Amino acid sequence: MAEIHPGEFSLKERIKRSAVEHFDKRGYHGTTIRSIAGDVGCSLPMVYYYYNSKKDLFHEIVKQDFFDLVGRLALQLKMDDVIEFYTQYVCRIGHLSEYDKRIYRLGIKVYLTFDGDDELVRIMDEWERSILPRHCQLVLPHLKRVENGIAVVRTLVHLLENLIESIVVKNRNISEEEVREELSVVLGNLI
Repeated sequence: MAEIHPGEFSLKERIKRSAVEHFDKRGYHGTTIRSIAGDVGCSLPMVYYYYNSKKDLFHEIVKQDFFDLVGRLALQLKMDDVIEFYTQYVCRIGHLSEYDKRIYRLGIKVYLTFDGDDELVRIMDEWERSILPRHCQLVLPHLKRVENGIAVVRTLVHLLENLIESIVVKNRNISEEEVREELSVVLGNLI
């Protein structure tokens, strides 16, 4: 595991950073509070001072940090051009720090029900149900000459999920041109 230097972050932040790395590499069930404390160089009671349990720590990372990250990425962009908006969104994910990519990857693992618990899976299911309506609000006003705009948006969402999973889970570098080209296949003649 990467060493987290004491002066760099507060103890609570160092604990969380270590936890993100452990959860990413070993999964929720393979990670122990003892291993996190060992990496950080603190006692178990100090970890429990900040987090009541491993579950609370994991939940904070997914429920707070993952959704904050997703929100920050979207807020940084302007919706002048649909293809450019989504190109920049995907490319920003490719340029995330390793730490933020780990957080995103943990969110994806829970979203795909590879990790986490019932409560987190339920939260991700609610989030998933909100994805299509959110993208419909963004895209449908820009579509022209389309009989089934919902199908177009659904296809766009699947493409975005595939691109993001390739970047975050598979650590694949996808060029801005490639992202724009793939988005243009779905949206090019419709906007």
